[in-house]
Amino acid sequence: MTPLRSALGGWKGLIEFLFPPESDKWLAVLRIGMGLQVVVFTLFLRSDWHYLFAGTGKGLVSRELGEAITSFDSPLIPKLGWLVALGGHAGVGEETVLTVAWASLLCMGCCLLVGLFCRPAAIIAWFLHLCAAESGGLLAYGADNFMTTGLFYLMLSPLPDRYALDHRLVKITPKDPQLLGFWRRVLQVHLCFVYFIGGLAKCLGDGWWNGSNLWRSLTRPPLNLISPDILVRFKYALPVLGISICLIELGYPFFIWIKKTRFVWLVCILAMHIAIGLTMGLYLFALVMIVLNLAAFCVGSRVPFLRHRERVPAVFPEKQLSP
Repeated sequence: MTPLRSALGGWKGLIEFLFPPESDKWLAVLRIGMGLQVVVFTLFLRSDWHYLFAGTGKGLVSRELGEAITSFDSPLIPKLGWLVALGGHAGVGEETVLTVAWASLLCMGCCLLVGLFCRPAAIIAWFLHLCAAESGGLLAYGADNFMTTGLFYLMLSPLPDRYALDHRLVKITPKDPQLLGFWRRVLQVHLCFVYFIGGLAKCLGDGWWNGSNLWRSLTRPPLNLISPDILVRFKYALPVLGISICLIELGYPFFIWIKKTRFVWLVCILAMHIAIGLTMGLYLFALVMIVLNLAAFCVGSRVPFLRHRERVPAVFPEKQLSP
C-alpha cells in the first residue's frame, strides 16, 4: 500500500498546488491594472491610430503588409482588416471603422477600471487589442504581447471581483476560492517561465556580463533618454547592472515562492521594470509587467508547500476552504 499512498499523496499535493484557496483581491488588482493599461495604451495612440493602422498608401506602414505577415502564422488570428471588411459590407468606410475600434477599446478600458460589464469588457478589450497588435505586427513589441496575455487571463478568470461595480449592482454569489486560486496559479507559473527563459537567454551570451548589451539598449534611438555622457561616466556600473538583471530574472522562479525572499525579489523585479520605463521610455511595458507581478505575487499570495495560517475573508464561506 506504500506506493499507492505515495501516489495519492503526490496527486493530492499537486491538486493543492494548482487549486489553492484565494480571495479575489488579486483579481481586482489585475482588472484595475489592465483597465488602466488599456486606457493609457489608447490615449498614447490617439493621434497616431489612423496613421499606424490605415490601409495601403495612407499609413506609416501598410496595414495589409502587417496582416499578410501575420497570416503566415495562421489565417485565423484576428486582425483589424476583419473589422474593416465587415464595415465595408455595411457601407462604412475604413476611417470610421478604425475610429469606432479605438473608441470601443478606450470604453472597454474604462469599464474595466470601474468594474462595469467586466466579462464582456475584458473579452472585447482582448479582441480589439489583439487585432491592433497583429495588424501592426511590424511595430509591436513586448508590451503588446504581455498586454494581450494579461487581458486573456482576465477574461477567463472568475469575474467580477467584490470591488467591481458589477458586484455592487447585482449581488452575485462569491466565486469558488479554489477556482480563483487556480487562475492565479496559472499566472504565477507563466511569469516564472517568462523570467527564467529571459534570464537564461541573457546568460548565454557575454553582452550582459560585460554591460555591452545594456549600453546598446540605452543608446539606441528612440530609447536613448539618458545622455551618453552620463553613461560614459558610470560605465563601470553597467556590467554590475547587467549581471544583476540576469540573476534577478534567473532566480525569479525559485526565490519568488519562498516566503523569506519573496518581498526582496518582488521589489527587485518591480524596481527593474520601473527603471526600464524611466530610462528607456517603455512606459507601457513597465506598467503591464508591474500589474502582472502585483496581481500574481503581491496581494495576499499563499506560499505552496509551506504550512501557514491566514484569515479567511468574510465574503468566502470557511467550509469552502481547504484545511
